[in-house]
Amino acid sequence: MTKLKFPLGLCMMVALAVWVPPATADPTAGPPICPGPASGVVPVTGSYGNLTITGNRYVASGTTLTVRRNLTIAPGACLDAFTLGTVAVGGNVHVDRGAILGLGCTPGSLGPPLDQPPCNGQTTNDTVGGNIVASQPLTMYLDGDTIHGNVISNGGGPGLIPNPFVFVTFPIKDNTIGGNLIFQGWQGGWAGAIRDTVGGNLIFSRNMSVLDPDANEVVTNTISGNLICQGNSPAVQVGDSGGSPNNVGGRKIGQCTAPGL
Repeated sequence: MTKLKFPLGLCMMVALAVWVPPATADPTAGPPICPGPASGVVPVTGSYGNLTITGNRYVASGTTLTVRRNLTIAPGACLDAFTLGTVAVGGNVHVDRGAILGLGCTPGSLGPPLDQPPCNGQTTNDTVGGNIVASQPLTMYLDGDTIHGNVISNGGGPGLIPNPFVFVTFPIKDNTIGGNLIFQGWQGGWAGAIRDTVGGNLIFSRNMSVLDPDANEVVTNTISGNLICQGNSPAVQVGDSGGSPNNVGGRKIGQCTAPGL
């Protein structure tokens, strides 16, 4: 499943030059998460009360970032914790307009044959005590995290740009979410929710892609509440994920009543 391999594959044509992302944002491992040269991505570690990320930062493998209260990713900033580092946030995570968050890592992050790096067959234990709330983010890559509250993302993405040089994905995979998972109004490349355990409802609505007909895959999730899928283009689908139908305690509503979902 090639389109799930890279959490953020971002190649952008600017003027007459083609910018290609570096081999890794974290010099220790992994595909690019933050744009720009790797030399401009600064490590962040240690313990904080509240923390606001500006610029491009990463949590290196083997290090720990602890935020006792709230973590904010400022507009246009990037936090790459798609590594074997550990992140623990006691409060909420806020992801602002145009920002990027990569959080967590599991052996299946990239899918075969590209499982390594950065996970190297291991699973991280990144936790958020409150909610993850994103307002107009460029993207998030949430993988194998434990979020005790809700995950809510409204709008954002690179937009509906039929340009082969721009491809941004938004994967939400293998997470345990205590509350609701609400993902709506994102416009970009591939997006989907796969193998998540959701304590409340999963709402997947008004997400659009003109770059990838395989986008909007919602499969193999375990949902205590309802699964609501409306207004997505392409319609929510199994796609080429090889996934199984969602296990839903409540009702399946809208596009998610299709066979295989």
